[in-house]
Amino acid sequence: MQVKRWGQLDALRQQLGESRWLLCVDLEATCDDYPVGLDEAARNAHVLEVQRHEMETIEVGITLLDVQLEYRIVDHFGQFVRPLLRPKLTEFCTGLTGISQSDVDTAERFAAVQDQLGDWLAPRDTEGWRWCSWGDYDRKQLKEDAIRAGVDVLLDPARHINLKKCFWKIFACRALGLKCAVESIGLSWEGKHHRAIDDARNLARLAQLLLNSDAQRHGRHGMD
Repeated sequence: MQVKRWGQLDALRQQLGESRWLLCVDLEATCDDYPVGLDEAARNAHVLEVQRHEMETIEVGITLLDVQLEYRIVDHFGQFVRPLLRPKLTEFCTGLTGISQSDVDTAERFAAVQDQLGDWLAPRDTEGWRWCSWGDYDRKQLKEDAIRAGVDVLLDPARHINLKKCFWKIFACRALGLKCAVESIGLSWEGKHHRAIDDARNLARLAQLLLNSDAQRHGRHGMD
């Protein structure tokens, strides 16, 4: 796949401004889904164990890119989070993410994990940072988690970049899931899909390749 709209890529770089750091963020959350094979009547009668408005973060994954060093990956942050509303994970959730009940039972609550993230992020505050995720879900979920925990959201929504939206604008393509997007630009997926720390690493690899893609603009097609 080749860049189609270089102006959109330049616009993405401009969003980073003078920031030294780019945080590539992914979350996993409590969830449920309808059993396979239900007809319409059975689906309407089925009650999900976790409703959409009840979803809570159970894993935070972040990979840090150094903007000044050609978007080099320099650090990672990963923590499980113990949910409050629906502490027992559904079979669907554990199957999707690979996160076990014991992983979350032994984890800290959201407010404590956010404090740990704040300590990890503090040394980067002076040089400025932005954060990105694949879509707007992570931005909205962090806000809901913070409200539920009675704390201020640490990752400022005003510093957020929706990299999924940037991607389809740059490549003039339909919206893709993260794994499809990673593979569409010639990268192999690394780790387990739907584990936050692995998704964050792959998001960072995509961002790194995308933001360093000027070689293609000058005739060397490195993203065919």
